[in-house]
Amino acid sequence: MSPAIKCLILLAVVALLFVTEMVPLAMTAVMAAVACSALGLVPENQIFLGLADSTVVLFGGMFVVGAAMFYTGLAQKIGGAVVKLFGKGENSLMFGIMVIAALMSAFLSNTGTTACLIPVVLGICANAKLSSSRELMPLAFAAGLGGTITLIGTPPNILANVALKAAGMENLQFGFFEYAYIGIPITVAGILYMMFVGKYFLPNDVVEVEADVEQEFEANATSTKKQIICGVIMAGVILCMATSLVPLELAAVVGAVLCVLTGCITEKQAYNSIDWVTIFLFAGMIPVANAMNSSGAGKLIAEATVNMMGGDPSPYTVTAVLFCLAVVLTQFMSNTASKALLCPVGIALSAQMGASPKAVLMAILIASSCAFASPVGTPPNTLVLGPGKYKFMDYVKCGSGLVAVCLVVSILVIPVVWPFFPAAGAAAAAA
Repeated sequence: MSPAIKCLILLAVVALLFVTEMVPLAMTAVMAAVACSALGLVPENQIFLGLADSTVVLFGGMFVVGAAMFYTGLAQKIGGAVVKLFGKGENSLMFGIMVIAALMSAFLSNTGTTACLIPVVLGICANAKLSSSRELMPLAFAAGLGGTITLIGTPPNILANVALKAAGMENLQFGFFEYAYIGIPITVAGILYMMFVGKYFLPNDVVEVEADVEQEFEANATSTKKQIICGVIMAGVILCMATSLVPLELAAVVGAVLCVLTGCITEKQAYNSIDWVTIFLFAGMIPVANAMNSSGAGKLIAEATVNMMGGDPSPYTVTAVLFCLAVVLTQFMSNTASKALLCPVGIALSAQMGASPKAVLMAILIASSCAFASPVGTPPNTLVLGPGKYKFMDYVKCGSGLVAVCLVVSILVIPVVWPFFPAAGAAAAAA
């Protein structure tokens, strides 16, 4: 049996366990990492390298910084201000949270944006007496959507330019705001979907837990000085992330250390604030993503899908097929991995069809950012898993509709903004 087939079988088993939750999500991810080695898909010394991944370190640091905002009472204070601005209605709060997250994520890391806003949203929910499960998933989705607006909204966006340069097409690289032509429409459509449709698929069963958490944090929120210090630390972390002064994970870790050293949070509280389910879930899936690349399983899926399109597909068919391919892969691989895998395939496909590589790549890029139907496809989704008390199927129920909305918008917009066959269009216009 080839490595690619082994990997596909493993991926099917992992998907089944994720959906049914017969085994806890984190345990499934860890077992998947071990299975990758047992099947010869990754070397033994790489099974647990995911625990040292920079994103995992970023998670840990931001969990501590976020908890410090709660223990000092700063998150509750900010939450109260947002409640006054948008009111206590579920819809108005959802709108405000999603708009803020999308705007921040357009220029900051969507992972960093989500990590920074989670404690704020929890504070808002506590203040408004709402279940956090009603607002945290919209936060993560908005961060993912906002990341499609600019070249730096999510780091994998840059992979398209890297692939174009490697193919000798440097003159076709995407501009900083070029993504906004599709990013803004799907962000607006996504927010509307969540407010009028998606909210009905969100769970609503953890209000009691939040009341206990709120009471615990209020008992600790006694020092205005510590709130100011914590606010300065958080602002410094955001500034460092926004300007790329230092790597994201370094900014998060330094921020966490400063929170402990300044007394904003105790060492014990810092350790307890780390959501280990999130850490092991994300770290365990990294070897699986690597195996998808190295075994050729991802490429096998891509090539089979391309063959299904036939010899002369329409631009809309190409957009739909590439979107569906990328969006399926990105639910179980990181969006970075899916983009890295599919961008070279997309360029090769465009050459075969005589199509514009920009149109093909944009379909892949947007779809790879639509990892809304799984908690493991993108870090923002994983970050809210624990605080929102979500199950795997919550993402499937709520996120699948959002994926469908993004697909429709992409099919309508991408072929218009980036024509698949610009030469044919120009010739028709001249005639």
